[in-house]
Amino acid sequence: MTGMTMEEAIRHVVATNPTFEVAEADVGGVTYRTFKNIPGTVAALIPASRAQHDNGAAEFLVYQDERWTYDEFCAQVHRISHAMRDKLGIQKGDRVGIAMRNYPELLMLTLAAASAGAVVVFVNAWWTTEELDYALQDSGAKTIFADGPRFERMLPLQDRLGLRLIGVRDGEGMTDHALAALAADMPDAPVEGITLDTDDDFAVMYSSGSTGKPKGVVQTHRGAVSAVFSWLIQAVAAPLVNPPQPGDPEPPRPSGLVVTPLFHVTATHPLFLLSLPAGAKISLLHKWDAEEAVRVINREKVTRFLGVPTQSADLLEAAKRMGETLPTLTWLGAGGAKRPAAQVAQLQGQFPAAEIATGWGMTETNALGIGMVGEEYNNRPNAAGKLHPPLQDVRFLDDNGNDVPIGQLGEITVKSPANMRCYLNKPEATAETMQDGWLRTGDLGVIDEDGFITILDRKKNIIIRGGENIACLDVEGALHTHPDVIEACAFSIPDERLGEVVGAAVQTRSGKAFTPAEMAAHLDGHIAKFKIPEQLWCQDGPLTRGATDKIDRRAIRAACLEL
Repeated sequence: MTGMTMEEAIRHVVATNPTFEVAEADVGGVTYRTFKNIPGTVAALIPASRAQHDNGAAEFLVYQDERWTYDEFCAQVHRISHAMRDKLGIQKGDRVGIAMRNYPELLMLTLAAASAGAVVVFVNAWWTTEELDYALQDSGAKTIFADGPRFERMLPLQDRLGLRLIGVRDGEGMTDHALAALAADMPDAPVEGITLDTDDDFAVMYSSGSTGKPKGVVQTHRGAVSAVFSWLIQAVAAPLVNPPQPGDPEPPRPSGLVVTPLFHVTATHPLFLLSLPAGAKISLLHKWDAEEAVRVINREKVTRFLGVPTQSADLLEAAKRMGETLPTLTWLGAGGAKRPAAQVAQLQGQFPAAEIATGWGMTETNALGIGMVGEEYNNRPNAAGKLHPPLQDVRFLDDNGNDVPIGQLGEITVKSPANMRCYLNKPEATAETMQDGWLRTGDLGVIDEDGFITILDRKKNIIIRGGENIACLDVEGALHTHPDVIEACAFSIPDERLGEVVGAAVQTRSGKAFTPAEMAAHLDGHIAKFKIPEQLWCQDGPLTRGATDKIDRRAIRAACLEL
């Protein structure tokens, strides 16, 4: 039997499978293509997905030696949701912060807050107290669920910001409010009486931007579930592209390994939220450890791995050392940053059972965007892929907002119901980015006649360190807190493992040069450690400027890297 192209298969599924029927909907005065029959909210995914998990009996979540079936997991979600409403008085629209490492409770709290009608505020677990101060004021979250390290960082803010801190895991002994105790005597049935609209807010997730301070990306329920079902339709269409042959074994149950932080969209949406309707099992690592990842993949029969390219490289090297080929792994994807082209063939050689994949998405798009897998990727390792159908549209625009011809450089601009609602408290930034439903991504690229997109540059001054976005202005603001820094310029420097790391040039007061280690010691506590410059160039005179008298970041970077 000859397979269809993915485009043909998607059209066939849309035409024949009622779940993926496409209609039009008006959202804020803009008409979008939408899935007509999917669950309307993130909370509605819970009951709608139960049949996909052996009617709740299948093992769903694994963390170290802890295991939950789908029903057990959902029962705890419901207990927490009742505790939020009945004990904590959380009401529809209240913002609830979650600040912790990748614990099972983070997943439970996300669905519990959504079920209670609250808006989840995903707090970056690497932020310092100063950075937390900004985000908590910006988001307005007063109730925060936190593990021990995050609890300690927020304690200095508790009284001034009026925070109610609720301990989770190693944070439980630090407060009178402990999650386990709050949920212990609550009903394990869904909360009733909460009416949510699909266009209500689901979450606020922070993303670094060129303005320096993180921007709170407001995601709606429609946006999140539209992204989830846009990925799910690809799995449904896959057998039409590669038809099973007579005698082929039944495909294994999907099983994903979460290795990136759950406060980032790469982990929450295409792994956790997708696992619900996909009937997938998920496993969590306590922290990134490539050899432990190899062991968990083998033990839990993981089929799906999605991490930043650095983690793919780490996994590759660990598997080589351990003599493992990971035969259960059928899909090995990368997001958050571009994978080096040479790595594609290396991964395919070490993991022959896996299709190597790449993807591009943004917090602002609920991670939906561009991707490709298998032979298409093997043949075009420098490209980002094709637009995921069937809800998205893409344009390539010049600086004046005009479409550029195929093959010419333009700003990637996407339209779909998965796009964010707005930037929290930033109407000007929202208006600049969202225009009549089209989201201007700030990424520059080209599209060829076959629809393959290659990303070539970024308009924003963003450094992507191992998938973590770092605003240059954020780093520069921290550098300026040193009394001997007159001016500063941050930029990316190449790194073999992480792709790029932070470098900086500073003009210092006469005779006041310092080492990177000395500056790192000063910056500790001002910005997260991953933002601290790893190389530093000091000079007495002013930094290079361009024709408009602004600091010339590109020229400074080029000069420093030549030294």
